[in-house]
Amino acid sequence: MSFSTWLAFFAASWAISFSPGPGAISAMASGLKYGFRRGYWTTVGLIMGILIQFVVVAVGLGALLAASELAFGAVKWLGVGYLIYLGWKQFHTDAAPVTVEAGAPAPFKIRELILRGCLINVTNPKGTVFLLAVVPQFLDLSRPLALQYVVIAATLCFTDLVAMGCYTTLASRMLKLLRSPRRIRWLNRTFGALFILAGTVLASFSHHK
Repeated sequence: MSFSTWLAFFAASWAISFSPGPGAISAMASGLKYGFRRGYWTTVGLIMGILIQFVVVAVGLGALLAASELAFGAVKWLGVGYLIYLGWKQFHTDAAPVTVEAGAPAPFKIRELILRGCLINVTNPKGTVFLLAVVPQFLDLSRPLALQYVVIAATLCFTDLVAMGCYTTLASRMLKLLRSPRRIRWLNRTFGALFILAGTVLASFSHHK
């Protein structure tokens, strides 16, 4: 891969990473509930999900998902169900005021946040098919592919770390405003609705798009 080709992919990666989607919604939901430092663990999970998707594409399973209606449908509906579940859970979250004072953080488990972020990306076949369609455009088949895959994956992970960090920060900045149960209930329902909407959009994603 030439430097100019990498620059083109680097530019494309920013657009890919900042595109609103389930990952951005999840990052904002975590930032809203836990603040930036704790909520950013969800982004770690999102990146793990991206890497798993990338490996799937690199080893050729992505081609199977692109070609097989059954495999594509299974992964797609798993993702739809998971997003709708997250939406339902967020929608029914209690409206207790968010505590921003030091020493009284909202309870959380790092493992759960990482797993949640990972599952959101892994169960989104649109991401796999998207990588399958985009990545080959930046590969130089006359050069070793393994190193090119590493460079592309690292670039995409970097831009996503920054983008999801921005989304998490944006939400965490709202913490001081969340003293009213009424506001929190409204925000929880908003994020819940966004998760459900993301699941609905994923359900409408055609295998041939």
